[in-house]
Amino acid sequence: MSAVPLRSVSAGAPPRLAGVWLADQLGTSVAARVQATGHAELDAQLPGGGWPLGAMTELLQPAAGLHVWQLVLPALAQATAARPGAVVLVAPPYEPFAPALRAGGLDAARLCRVQTTTAAQALWAAEQALRCRDVQAVLAWLPQAAPESLRRLQLAAAQMGQLLWVFRPAKVRQQASPAPLRLWVEAVGGSGGAELQVQVLKRRGPPMEQPLVLPASNAALARVLAASSARGAGRRAPQQTPLVHGSVLPWAAWLGRLPAGGVQHALDRMAVVAHPR
Repeated sequence: MSAVPLRSVSAGAPPRLAGVWLADQLGTSVAARVQATGHAELDAQLPGGGWPLGAMTELLQPAAGLHVWQLVLPALAQATAARPGAVVLVAPPYEPFAPALRAGGLDAARLCRVQTTTAAQALWAAEQALRCRDVQAVLAWLPQAAPESLRRLQLAAAQMGQLLWVFRPAKVRQQASPAPLRLWVEAVGGSGGAELQVQVLKRRGPPMEQPLVLPASNAALARVLAASSARGAGRRAPQQTPLVHGSVLPWAAWLGRLPAGGVQHALDRMAVVAHPR
């Protein structure tokens, strides 16, 4: 009988096994696939070093729809540049702003916005999008989703290996979630939201002691948004300027536009899909 070689393991350091992590270590796996977030500080705090592919990322926000794109846009730009596939937006509260998306590297023609009128329709649309081979990423705003519904989305994402972000309100923070990655996101630094504060609430690893503070935008995006704001100010009377929380709308909801004054800024060449009745 041939001898089996043995590996020497330090007594003070347990061996690392695939799919297993210690409480004080971030989970890692050779089989795990991630998409870099585009924010180095955030990558360092996420298992595998990025947004998980084939798993749900749940983002909780005090204000729905605000400051979403500044967090996910770098990853979407990288992902869509590397491989084909649509990016599906399910029930977004604001119209994304195409020039700012292009400035961030995302082709607006890759986006498909799904309009729904009920929570059930939004969940149905998100699951169908996840099961479509031509979809690369899904962003779904689901304020009323039950845990069992979220589990269906998590399973669909795992089967197809897509990026999935689910945006939910701050009030569900104490509810259980099947998402392996859960973050709290809010703007800080004054009424304009000069920076973005990100707290990792749940991950495969130890609790995050301090939140991260990320920049709100880069120079290219700032120029596009400033030019758009200037043009909009020239077309509107002062009393028609949209307000949010008692102040002038900061960065026009940052890549999103409120339907103020009956005007909506839609994406160029964006497909709109209605749920079947």
